[in-house]
Amino acid sequence: MIATDALTGQIKAAPRALPADNFSNGFYGQDILSVKQFNRDNLNYIYRVADEMRSLVKRFGKANLLDGKILANLFYEPSTRTSSSFQAAMLRLGGRCISINEVRYSSVTKGESLPDTIRTMESYCDLTVLRHPEKGAAELAARYARKPLINAGDGVGEHPTQALLDIYTIEDDLGRLDGLKVAMMGDLKYGRTVHSLTRLLSLYNTQFYFVSPEQLQMPDEILDEVRASGHPFEVLRDVQPIIGEIDVLYVTRVQKERFEDPTEYEKLKDFYIVDQALMAQAKADMILMHPLPRVYEIAMEVDDDPRAAYFRQMENGMYIRMALLAAVLGKA
Repeated sequence: MIATDALTGQIKAAPRALPADNFSNGFYGQDILSVKQFNRDNLNYIYRVADEMRSLVKRFGKANLLDGKILANLFYEPSTRTSSSFQAAMLRLGGRCISINEVRYSSVTKGESLPDTIRTMESYCDLTVLRHPEKGAAELAARYARKPLINAGDGVGEHPTQALLDIYTIEDDLGRLDGLKVAMMGDLKYGRTVHSLTRLLSLYNTQFYFVSPEQLQMPDEILDEVRASGHPFEVLRDVQPIIGEIDVLYVTRVQKERFEDPTEYEKLKDFYIVDQALMAQAKADMILMHPLPRVYEIAMEVDDDPRAAYFRQMENGMYIRMALLAAVLGKA
């Protein structure tokens, strides 16, 4: 639940109504707030544009598609990959970027509300990328914004652009998205990446395995959505019984910053570790994924395994975000 005094403050203007169908007129000028906005057709469109962006970068390094456009990167939480890849995506397309990664040095410390901060930043730019620790913050911000806004993670809610690059990586590595057995392992309670990824994979013929300690199980809200969509799933505490049959193993770190009790984190931080012994039991064409950063959960000895896809994921994030920026700004 968003704290009213922390986010809204003194609201001076009536909020902008969110469109009923965010993609009724394509991507141009639209917000990207949730994976619930996507269907298979527009996912395929974004993936094919991402293919073009990858070819463009490999051949020429950059283009001038967004020359004269400015992106505001507004991050209320620490970020390496998401912030940097959005900035790199904008620069590769010939645009410019204003990055505020240390919000504690901004007017937020003076008590400025989120809507006022958004309206301030968009007066200098054409599009805003927002990361915020509160679930629902991106949707709130979008209501007051007059220009497009992209959700780069809202607390334990969603991380739609991460899910897009995850699916893109799966298709790129395995050549298909239907008929896959996907296991998600680790912090499924607080892991917004697995929440968004589960919702996107539910658009395809996917069999799910949710592997976690009891304290970090996938939220009932997500499980209910999977159940309602008719997809088979199992909730497990151990990946061992299924490691030999899954096509994708998606691992998340136990997020220290989400725990109020440090002793609880210490108990769970290394509950699962993927090492060479575990990988030896997996299929030859299984892929191992992780949104990064990792801490204890994947041994570095696994990095040289061709099935380790997490650094490919990281690179693919730039191509997906290039595709989104071009599409939202009308240049795709």
